[in-house]
Amino acid sequence: MSRFKDKVIWITGGGSGIGLALAIELASKGARIIVSGRREAKLNEATYFINSKGGNCRALPCDVTRYESLKTCVDIIIEEYGRLDVAVANAGFAVNGRIERITEEDWRRQMDVNVVGLAQTTRAALPALYDSGGQIVLIASVAAFLGSEYSGAYCASKAAVRSIGLTLQLELKNTGVSCTTIHPGFVESEIAQVDNRGKHNPNAPDKRPAKLMWTAEKAAKVMARAIAKRKREYVFTGHGKLGVFLGSHFPRFTLWLMGFGKRKPRAITSE
Repeated sequence: MSRFKDKVIWITGGGSGIGLALAIELASKGARIIVSGRREAKLNEATYFINSKGGNCRALPCDVTRYESLKTCVDIIIEEYGRLDVAVANAGFAVNGRIERITEEDWRRQMDVNVVGLAQTTRAALPALYDSGGQIVLIASVAAFLGSEYSGAYCASKAAVRSIGLTLQLELKNTGVSCTTIHPGFVESEIAQVDNRGKHNPNAPDKRPAKLMWTAEKAAKVMARAIAKRKREYVFTGHGKLGVFLGSHFPRFTLWLMGFGKRKPRAITSE
């Protein structure tokens, strides 16, 4: 029998990308899925698709930057399903740009969604997870271990997510609740099509290396296995594992490899 049979699983950012693929994968294993996010149309599309395939899915729109919105979702889940077994804090986006050009507003928006939103998702879900002996799943990134030009804000946010995961593993000891932090490498998603203000542009080009890209479906399968095993941390994609290894053990070489040896650019005056 599947580890996920009849489990109630809540996924934020579940209307597209990795979140949607994970919802489809877990629903196929018998889980009862709740997808949340701000784009209600996307959530409804996801729900329709999963249910048309014989799955069990419910859409609950929410804004992860507002704790009351998250708490309302959990209250509805408990009222309708009686329990919550797994909460997947997946909602996030990427602010791009050189550190010297990223505005205060962009920094706050990045951290509000990727860090504060994730932490508040955890806060909202934990009372129910204590009751079920459940699991919190944090979606971080290989970027948590590395620096990357034009991605400083995003890398910082994912490093913070990793730190939250490590802390939760200590704080949840002997509670019956586990924390799994997942670090994907390059995976097909809409992240490259969302601008610094969090607006989605379907025509924006994805500048990430296509040859290294995993499909969201492939990513969802390995993520589901990591969640089922209640792993503490899980890094995936071959290039992701290599990047984490090099970044952890050979930081100077990794900096050079990622462009540290390039000619120093002329300073840009912030606007």
